Amino acid sequence: MGADEAVTPLTIQARVPGAAPPPQVLRGPARSPATGALRPVVAGIGFRHATTPDEILTLVAAGLRQADLAGARLSALATAADRAGDSAIRAAAETLGVPVVAVAVEALREAGRRVVTRSARIEASRGVGSLAEAAALAAAGPDARLVLPRIASAGATCALAASGDDLPS
Repeated sequence: MGADEAVTPLTIQARVPGAAPPPQVLRGPARSPATGALRPVVAGIGFRHATTPDEILTLVAAGLRQADLAGARLSALATAADRAGDSAIRAAAETLGVPVVAVAVEALREAGRRVVTRSARIEASRGVGSLAEAAALAAAGPDARLVLPRIASAGATCALAASGDDLPS
């Protein structure tokens, strides 16, 4: 993708109305029990306006290392729909070769019922305890589980989620 090409954000809407399952964190590597293959992992990103692409990239790499998923297949960067067009996340996604997933407010709030981290500031401004966790969970699907709860740098947060389609409960 050239410098003149824009990353087209995908939009995720709320998928499952009603009560969400309790928060769960996937323990160990995000592997499919059936095949043992690494699942695609979604990185949920929250960030301030002055955050650089390098800070986002460094945080995603640190998250993958902390979750023991350095070789995992990152499938997307997910963030709030109103931030998905920001140049920092678009440049980070381009460097990683993944799309930016724009998560609608309703989907963030639905997934927000399953987050394990609570920030009073983000809860007041966004209606979810952790934007990064909610975005990762929403983009990874209705049965997704956190692989790594939110980690933070000076200007960004990152959480990792994988599909829970065939995970044991």
